[in-house]
Amino acid sequence: MKEQTMATASTEVMERLEAAAATLEAALNRIEERQLSLTGELERISATVEHHGDESLAERLAGAEQEIERLRNELGRMEAGQARPNPLQTLRRTLPSSTTEMLAKHGIGEGQVEMAKLDAALKGLSLEQRIAVKSQLRRAGSL
Repeated sequence: MKEQTMATASTEVMERLEAAAATLEAALNRIEERQLSLTGELERISATVEHHGDESLAERLAGAEQEIERLRNELGRMEAGQARPNPLQTLRRTLPSSTTEMLAKHGIGEGQVEMAKLDAALKGLSLEQRIAVKSQLRRAGSL
């Protein structure tokens, strides 16, 4: 009985293997057919180009060239020292309210600050606080 079960199991396995081999062979044939159709000769491709946008492109190019020339002139003036931007203009120009109040208590207002008055006003602060206040004044352009 055991031998009969093993014989039927082996025949079933053989039938499955034969079916899988047939399926693989069919898939291989389809792949070969596709490959042959893809490697065929290419036909000549031709196209025509329409020239509708040439005028707008020429106008845009002329505008870009004018902008480049303007920027070159501006750069030349900056290099010559005529229009050199002040690096402090881009930074914050105001002081924090706590710094302004502390300076106002010691009689230091807005505008340029004298170093002697500033040092006297900052005497009670720690070194880090003095450095911070002086850097704020420097950024604001008061030193």
